[in-house]
Amino acid sequence: MGSVVSDPPTAPDSSRQQKRSAGRNLPAAIAVGLTLGAVIIGTVYSPYRWSFVLVLLASAAFGTREIVQALRTLGAQPAMVPLLVGGAGMVAAAYEYGSTALFLGLALTVLGCLVWRLADPAAGIVRDISASVFTAAYVPFLVGFAALLTVPADGPRRITAFIATVVCSDVGGYAAGVLFGKHPMAPSISPKKSWEGFAGSALACAGAGAIFFTTLFHASPLLGAGYGLAVVASATLGDLGESMVKRDIGIKDMGSLLPGHGGLMDRLDSLLPTAPIAWLLLTAFVPLPHG
Repeated sequence: MGSVVSDPPTAPDSSRQQKRSAGRNLPAAIAVGLTLGAVIIGTVYSPYRWSFVLVLLASAAFGTREIVQALRTLGAQPAMVPLLVGGAGMVAAAYEYGSTALFLGLALTVLGCLVWRLADPAAGIVRDISASVFTAAYVPFLVGFAALLTVPADGPRRITAFIATVVCSDVGGYAAGVLFGKHPMAPSISPKKSWEGFAGSALACAGAGAIFFTTLFHASPLLGAGYGLAVVASATLGDLGESMVKRDIGIKDMGSLLPGHGGLMDRLDSLLPTAPIAWLLLTAFVPLPHG
């Protein structure tokens, strides 16, 4: 392979191993991504809409578990049981009864976490309750907005516009970053993110939003482009926000559930904060179908 004779014979192999360990397992990442996509499409377009809600419930549960385990490494003790029970209630209530029930579910979950924590000594209660509130608001509450998107008759198309636009943000940012990335966006938080990558995400999302609004909703492509730009802003902030949390905790990934990706939260980081933005803008820009 053109190596210098005096080099130790193990150097090239160890170097390649370091590079492999530093990066993602791309084949595994692609396989997992395709599998997740198939599960989402298969359930959201199923005649049994509740099957997609079950996917959301599982996502909220696994995401909550990963956040709780990560926060425990800092010494915090979020109330796992109330968070899991309340989180499931939030997502189910959002689907069955709407946005008011989602907010009520968040309040009841926080109250449940407080009552649960009162059984332990007072030391650290502010830290533990803060961690519980953060987890409840960050994971199941935001997942609840995806459940709200599912409710209308054209819910599958709304979910498609939501998730696919976020995927376009990831793909566009990755491609532009690899090809043109030179100027770090937030080097102290996520060194690999560049302004060139962000520009690629913005172009991809604006184009995807325009296409989705035209083809899925017969709405203005300009509104779709605006929707896409809002999505890229929230998705990027979500990605950077989770990177900041991981850096503060001192971990690389939130878990190891998904080969090539890390934990489930490493895939939900852009989707979670975008869910309420997508619900709000699609509700405002796309009239609900009659019947």
